[in-house]
Parts: sequence; C-alpha cells; structure tokens
Amino acid sequence: MKITVYLGANQGRYPCFRKAAQELGTWIGRRKDTLIYGGSKTGLMGVLAESTLEAGGQVIGVEPDFFVEAEVQHEGLTELIVTKTMGERKEKMIELGDAYLAFPGGTGTLEEIAEVMSLVSLKMTDRPCILYNLNGYYDSLKAQLDRMVQDGLCSKERLEGIYFIEELGKLEEILS
Repeated sequence: MKITVYLGANQGRYPCFRKAAQELGTWIGRRKDTLIYGGSKTGLMGVLAESTLEAGGQVIGVEPDFFVEAEVQHEGLTELIVTKTMGERKEKMIELGDAYLAFPGGTGTLEEIAEVMSLVSLKMTDRPCILYNLNGYYDSLKAQLDRMVQDGLCSKERLEGIYFIEELGKLEEILS
C-alpha cells in the first residue's frame, strides 16, 4: 500500500510529535508499505522518512524544484520526484496514494489535506482521508466539520471516508 502522509517540515513544540512520527514510520516500514511524502529531510518529515527507511519500507518524496534548489530534499530516499510547482506536487502525491494521512503540520499540511477532504466529500475518490489527531491537534477542524453539518452546509454523508484518529492502532483498523 502507498500511504501519502502530509506533515510538518518543523519538529513542533511537543516531543510526542517526533515520537509519533517515528512510530508511524516504523509501522509503515514493517508493513513493507511505501511512504509518499513531501521529500524534505527536515522536521517531522525527515523523522518519518528515516524511520520508514530504517524499518524496511520504501519512501517516495515529491518536492518542487525550488525546495531542491534550497537543498532541503532528503538524499537517501527510494525515489525523489521533482515537480515545477506546489500544485503539481500536490497532484502527484494524491495520484500516488492509496490512503491519505494528515499528521500535525502547518499551513501546507492543512491546504493539502483540505483538497483530499474535498475529493472524498465529492465522492471523487473512495480512498480514506485520515487526520491523526495527536495531542488534540485537529480538534478544531473536527469541530468545524461538525458545525458545517449542524448549520446545514454539509451532510454527514459527505464526510464519510474522513476519519479522525488518536492512535496508530486506529490507522491499522481503517487500512485493513
């Protein structure tokens, strides 16, 4: 399985983010799955890629050329796909994935998973969209989606296929 993971190029404030990124990478690698991610060697991205590789998984990075020029790409990946734009990067990561997971991250992570959420809600894909709600990170987003339903701007049916998880075991349940 190819699992597209969106996450931060920074470490974040809480040690639990780094630990969970290592656990996720180890889990992906031990399953002999392939990680699709943004291609960076920095922050949580680097931690996830390294732990996946160390556990025997394949890692495909997708990175726009301006990040390669800035030399933030991870050099030890199974494959690095270089795109011209962030939009092309996003398209390629969606195209390659069998499942999509948003780990804690910044505005880029939010923008990328929002597009996947839209595809799921429009039934343009039946692949799961999963938000790793580590340390309550996505509580506000979950509340916003609930508000959309309450206010009649979205239906519960449109949110089918979008999951919020708080532990790795739930990811295994969804992907089984």
